[in-house]
Amino acid sequence: MNKKNTPFRLLGLTFVLVAVYLVVSIPFKVMEVIPGFTDIRPVSMLQPVYGIFFGIPGCIAFAVGNLITDIASDSLRWSSIAGFIANFGGPLLFYIYWDRMSRKPFDLKNMKNILRHIIVILVVAVVQAGIITPAVALVYPDVDHMLLFGTIMINSTAFPILLGIPLIIVLQEELGFKTAVKIKKAE
Repeated sequence: MNKKNTPFRLLGLTFVLVAVYLVVSIPFKVMEVIPGFTDIRPVSMLQPVYGIFFGIPGCIAFAVGNLITDIASDSLRWSSIAGFIANFGGPLLFYIYWDRMSRKPFDLKNMKNILRHIIVILVVAVVQAGIITPAVALVYPDVDHMLLFGTIMINSTAFPILLGIPLIIVLQEELGFKTAVKIKKAE
């Protein structure tokens, strides 16, 4: 096993990422849109960061961080299971796209890659809203499902685009963060 990726180091990384998630997430839990179900979530900007730079540990951290935030804010519901799945799957989709589907190495140095990244952000938002909204509708039919769907879409697109893209550029270009995705030769 690579010394760099020992289980202890990966577990430590996951704990650090969960802590970062909580620091960004918990202060905004008071900005509820549908109490107990959705709120303003600037922490969504970390989805692509966690998937692209940290791979599977980042995906786990994002899902666990969301679950802990639900518990800490008294928002734990049966639909939190769908939230856990969606919040694991969001970063995972970024990781899969840039690691397995893209033929080019990850960077946001040109408009074409930024547009590709925005398309992935939109796909992730639709997938997450498509997982969480039906789960809430099934268990809690009195919740405004259109408002829930719209809030998930806005949180999962606006923050990753407006805050996440600049954060990724700073992490990669200024701070030298390496991606978890494999480096491929450009065609």
